[in-house]
Amino acid sequence: MIQQLTALATEHGAALVFLFVLAEQLGAPIPALPLLVVAGALAADGHLSLPLLLAAALAASLLGDLAWYFAGRRYGHRVLKTLCRISISPDTCVRQTEDVFLRHGPASLVFAKFVPGWSTVAPPVAGALSMTTPRFLAYDGAGALLWAGAGIVTGWLFHAQVDAVLEGLQAAGGWGLLLLGAALGVFLAIKVWERQKVYRALAAARISPEELHRLMDEGHDPVILDVRSNANRALDLRRIPGAIAVDFDTIEAEIERLPRDREVVVYCACPNEASAAKLAALLRRRGFERVRPLRGGLDGWEAAGLRLERP
Repeated sequence: MIQQLTALATEHGAALVFLFVLAEQLGAPIPALPLLVVAGALAADGHLSLPLLLAAALAASLLGDLAWYFAGRRYGHRVLKTLCRISISPDTCVRQTEDVFLRHGPASLVFAKFVPGWSTVAPPVAGALSMTTPRFLAYDGAGALLWAGAGIVTGWLFHAQVDAVLEGLQAAGGWGLLLLGAALGVFLAIKVWERQKVYRALAAARISPEELHRLMDEGHDPVILDVRSNANRALDLRRIPGAIAVDFDTIEAEIERLPRDREVVVYCACPNEASAAKLAALLRRRGFERVRPLRGGLDGWEAAGLRLERP
C-alpha cells in the first residue's frame, strides 16, 4: 500500500499537493505539510519538479484563502462564528487567534500558516476588517510561499531520511498505514473528548438569557463579562447592557478587581460558548462560587428578544 501511495505521489505529485493544500486551507482536518515534505524528497530524487510543486502549493493556498477572505468581507463576524462552531479545540473558539491580527496587522499573514488554527482564521478576519484585496494577496502570498517552501525544502534537504522512513513504512506493509491512521484517529478523538468534557462540566451551570435579564430587572446587579476578542468586538459592536470587556491576556489582574459577593455571568460570541466556559472555570478555581456562562452567548441574548447596546 505504501509503495502504491509513493508511486501515486511520484506520478501526480503536483496535483496531490494542490488538492491537499486546498483542502487544508478550506478548513478540512488534513495536514498538508507532511505531503509537502515527501514531495520535496521526491523532487530531490529527481521524480518531481520543485518549481511546479511550489506553484501548485501557492495556487491552492491562495485559492482557499481567497474564499475565506471574501466570505469575511461579505458576512463579517458571522463567518468567525461558523469557524468557532466547527473548531475541534474547546478552548480557542477563534478568540485566541483573532487578536493576533489586531496586534501585528497584515504582517501576521506572513507567519499565520505556521500557527495551528490561525491559518484558517486569518483570511476571514482580514476580509472582515476590510483589508484591501491587493494587500491581502501580497501578504498572504508571501506567507504561503514561505510555508510551502519550508516544507518542500525540508524534504529536499533531508530526502535521505524521508526515503528511509518511507522504506520502513513500506517494509511494514499495511500495518504502517494502519498505524498512521490510528495515530490520527487518536488525536481527533482526544480533541473531541476534551471539548465535550468542558461542555458537560458546565452545561448544568449555564444561565439562560431570560434568567439573567430577571436578575438585572430585580436589582441584583450581576457582573457581566464580555470575553469576546478585541477583533470580534471591533467587528460586532453589540453588547449586553452594562457588560465589561475582559481580555484573557490580562485576566489575572482583572480578577482582583471583580466583586466576589455578586453573581458573575460570562458570555462570548461562540455558539458553543467555549471561551465563556473557559473563563467561568478559571474564575471558579480562583474562588468565585457564583459564576456561570450565558447560554447561547450574545446571539442567545438577542434571540430572546432582549435589548442590546451599541456603544
